[in-house]
Amino acid sequence: MQKNETWTDIYTRLSKAEPASLGPESHVDLALAAYLTGRDDESFGFMERAHRCYLESGQSKYAVRCCFWLGLMLMNNGEMARSNGWMTRGQRLMDTGAEQDQPERGLFIIPKALGSLANGHSEEARKLFEQAAVIGENFCDPDLLVLSHLGQGQALIQVGEVQSGIELLDESMVAINTDEIFPVVKGIVYCAVIETCSKVWDISRAQEWTAALTKWCNSQPDLVPFKGQCLARRGEIMQFQGDWHRALREIGDACKLLSRYRSAAAGEAFYRKAELHRLLGAYKDAEACYNESANWGRKPQPGLALLRLAQGDEQGAIRAVRTALKESGDPVQRMQLLPAVIQIMVAGGALEEAFGVLEELCEIANRTNVPFLQAKAAYSSGLVRYAEKNYTRSIEHSREAMKHLNRLYIPYHYARIRELKGQAYRELDDGENAALELSAAKWLFEQLKAKPDLERIAPMLRSARVHHTQGLTLRELQVLRLVASGKTNKSVARELFISERTVDRHVSNIFDKLGVSSRVSATVLAIKNKLIDAPV
Repeated sequence: MQKNETWTDIYTRLSKAEPASLGPESHVDLALAAYLTGRDDESFGFMERAHRCYLESGQSKYAVRCCFWLGLMLMNNGEMARSNGWMTRGQRLMDTGAEQDQPERGLFIIPKALGSLANGHSEEARKLFEQAAVIGENFCDPDLLVLSHLGQGQALIQVGEVQSGIELLDESMVAINTDEIFPVVKGIVYCAVIETCSKVWDISRAQEWTAALTKWCNSQPDLVPFKGQCLARRGEIMQFQGDWHRALREIGDACKLLSRYRSAAAGEAFYRKAELHRLLGAYKDAEACYNESANWGRKPQPGLALLRLAQGDEQGAIRAVRTALKESGDPVQRMQLLPAVIQIMVAGGALEEAFGVLEELCEIANRTNVPFLQAKAAYSSGLVRYAEKNYTRSIEHSREAMKHLNRLYIPYHYARIRELKGQAYRELDDGENAALELSAAKWLFEQLKAKPDLERIAPMLRSARVHHTQGLTLRELQVLRLVASGKTNKSVARELFISERTVDRHVSNIFDKLGVSSRVSATVLAIKNKLIDAPV
């Protein structure tokens, strides 16, 4: 790769050359450039040619490695039969070769370990990944090491050892920030780590690594294979941040891109799009997207069950989540389901079942150090206590949930917690606190344009009340919270996926609305007037 060349430049330069004039290394570069610019079929052909060139020149070690890269790229594209064929060929060539002790032996353990992981054999997968890691360390093979640590982390998380698994995922992410790592491996690791963090509700980590993935993708504007996944993950983070309409645009673009390139990741993108439509009250669009996610192999639960609940079909929602729980095979899958199951069970009056599920959720949350999961467990506890008319305990659990969320500030979930607190206060005949909490929740729902939630909460407030925010918008409050936590404008921009100039404008507006001239003064005034909570 020449200085300042893009992948398109490399593809154009090498594809114009006579094939006979290119050495095997150039064929590998051409295959990589073709793959990363969306020319998959050409890429596979170029890598096959590199494989043959290495064989003809007697460099069987590199021919074997080409088999692995080809198998990996096909696997990433969901072409499992062809992937298995090339992995098998590489294994056979390695077994018949004279050089028995080589790092490629570790690489070919990876697909076996991934198969065990996919089939739920977590302990077997972990041992295989550990075996591959030892080989990677012995030969100082960076690609093998990063893939092994990624797999070990995922295997540990799959059996419920979330903290240990997350540490290995972090190690993988640090390792990929070098030029030694094969670019396809980088993209796979970025996407796998972010997806795993999201599944265990570690939103802060998912946000951090999504920002890193965005930076990596932006540094290669002609990158195709991982751009769709990047857009989907950015959209997911924007959803959590409360920027729903922008999230819908990002995820919509992801759906188009991933569908065009037949990526299995399209299923998750359509699911995320369905979730946003559901929250915004576009139920017909939501149902279509849930169905499309299922067509791509992504089970549409618990979102589809929550849609049925919103449509008034409580028993249908309960049946759906019961089935989903029965079919969930590991702690990570159950972690995704449990909060929604409790919400649906409570709404449908199945309190005894809700208690049982709540116990499992709290047990998982207590074993982890993931604030959002702990917030969900506390909120779910508050829901159950409210349903059994223990309103004081419900308020206590809601406060605990808010304490955990203060480290993240996810507006929609913050609003749901305040709504629950307001309902509990109302049942205790504490009208003033009830009005404060419910009006705050209503303001947040208005900012989010969460139509179903507004329709639900409006009757709880007899007269229009103003949630005092000094005229700040939801985005300005979000920027203010980040500024108060000590982040620079550059860091705020990176976290919110907006430009630094936009952050500068928001900070200027905040100063004008609060009548202050410094970040410290804005922070002090905001905390004093309870616009934000004191940084933790």
